[in-house]
Amino acid sequence: MKTNVNQRIQIVVDEFFHGNKARFAKAIGEAPTSVSNFLGPRQTNPSSRTLARIVETITGLSSEWLLTGRGEMTYKPGSVLTNEHISYTKGRPYYDVDFKGGFDLMVSDQTVHPDYLIDLPPFNRDGLCWCNLTGHSMEPEICSGDAIALVEVGDWRDFLVYGEIYGIVTSNDLRTVKRIRRGSTDESLLLVPSNPAFETQEIDKSLILRVYRVMGSVRRF
Repeated sequence: MKTNVNQRIQIVVDEFFHGNKARFAKAIGEAPTSVSNFLGPRQTNPSSRTLARIVETITGLSSEWLLTGRGEMTYKPGSVLTNEHISYTKGRPYYDVDFKGGFDLMVSDQTVHPDYLIDLPPFNRDGLCWCNLTGHSMEPEICSGDAIALVEVGDWRDFLVYGEIYGIVTSNDLRTVKRIRRGSTDESLLLVPSNPAFETQEIDKSLILRVYRVMGSVRRF
C-alpha cells in the first residue's frame, strides 16, 4: 500500500513513541501544534528541517523510506559489513580505533585521516563517522568488535533522547557506550548496560565532556 510522507511519520510515531504525539514532538524539538498540523486531518506538509530532525532522532531510520516510501523503514542492527560497503570516494569515514581508546581525540585531530569510507545508507549523513566498540556491556544489542556509527551531540544538555544509546566521554577519562536514562537529579544521568551482568552507573553531568549519539552498528567482516 502506497503511503504519503505524513502517513509514514504517523507510522514512526506509532512504532517508536507508542502513538504519543506529545513525546514525538518533544523528541524532535517541534511544537505539539506543528505535529498536530501535519498529522491531523489537514495534513500540512512537514518542513525539510522537521524531516531532517526525525531522521537524526530515530536511530537507523531510513531517510529514503521517510521521503519516498522506498525500501525498509529502518536499517536492521547486526547486519554484516562487507567489501561492497567499503569505498574511497563516497560514504562516511571509518577510523580503525576503539571508542574507548581515544576516538574523540583522533577525530579532533585534522591531521588524522580515516582508513576508508563506509558507504551504507541510511548512515551517509554529514557529521557521522564510524569506529569500533570493544567490551560486552551492550550485548546482545552491540557486540564486541562491531563498528558503530556516531554523531556528536553538541547541544546534549538541552536535547537528549532518554532510552537511546550514546557514547560518553568524561573529564576523568571514561569513554563508554551505554543507554542513557534520566538520573536521580536534574544534574545526573544513568548509564544503563544492555547486558544484565553489568551494573548501571549514575554520573554527574558536570563530568561529561562530549556526547555522541550511536546511530547504529554493524558486524565487522
